[in-house]
Amino acid sequence: MKNLVIVPTYNEKENILNIIKAVQELDMPFDVLVVDDGSPDGTADLVKGEMIKHSDQIFIHERSGKLGLGTAYIAGFRWGLQHGYDYIFEMDADFSHNPKDLIRLAKVLHSKEADVSVGSRYVKGGAVKNWPFDRLALSYGASLYVRTITWMPVKDPTAGFVGYSAKVLEAIDLEKIRFVGYAFQIEMKFAAKTLGFKIKEVPITFIDRELGTSKMNSSIISEAVIGVLQMKLKSFSNSYLSEDLIPEKETSKV
Repeated sequence: MKNLVIVPTYNEKENILNIIKAVQELDMPFDVLVVDDGSPDGTADLVKGEMIKHSDQIFIHERSGKLGLGTAYIAGFRWGLQHGYDYIFEMDADFSHNPKDLIRLAKVLHSKEADVSVGSRYVKGGAVKNWPFDRLALSYGASLYVRTITWMPVKDPTAGFVGYSAKVLEAIDLEKIRFVGYAFQIEMKFAAKTLGFKIKEVPITFIDRELGTSKMNSSIISEAVIGVLQMKLKSFSNSYLSEDLIPEKETSKV
């Protein structure tokens, strides 16, 4: 079973080597793919230095600029599928996600308990540390809003610490995933649920970053609020199923 962790980066020089090292030290093997959006601080160069020592475990996909979180992950998904990975995970570079929790997310997928595993802040046992009250209220309120609109039984739909079985990413038509910010995380879970895949939440403790700068901004929030409603409305006429998996229609004989 091949596991891949996708780590999107933009100006993460303070964290990137430490996060890669933490993944490498896990008791379960995970390869790392860094998707870097042209970080001017030299993040990519640090990764390339590590690749010299671990060419079969650490990889980089460089892009020309800030193209959005969603497109970074989709690029990573495609890379992972092309290279034959069985399980593909999303994780932030800033240690807000504890790399040790990757093992618990992976075990859910390996044991076939679910097709998608979500590191959840809002199920029993989950928690958030170092967030001000207003941001916590915004995040929790967004989760309630998403569940109300989509009827999706996921208590932390905006979570960005997620594992996918390859079959889920192969089934979803990634061209139809239109959001690039935090709404991307919602849409991917919504697409998986719409196609009948099982999602399981795993409690984690989310710790706000200590180094670097948060990427949260007002446009990301507005995309999530307005986009969820648009996503739900479009779902009635727009299937997320990959065209490769749609059976060909039989032609009538004349």
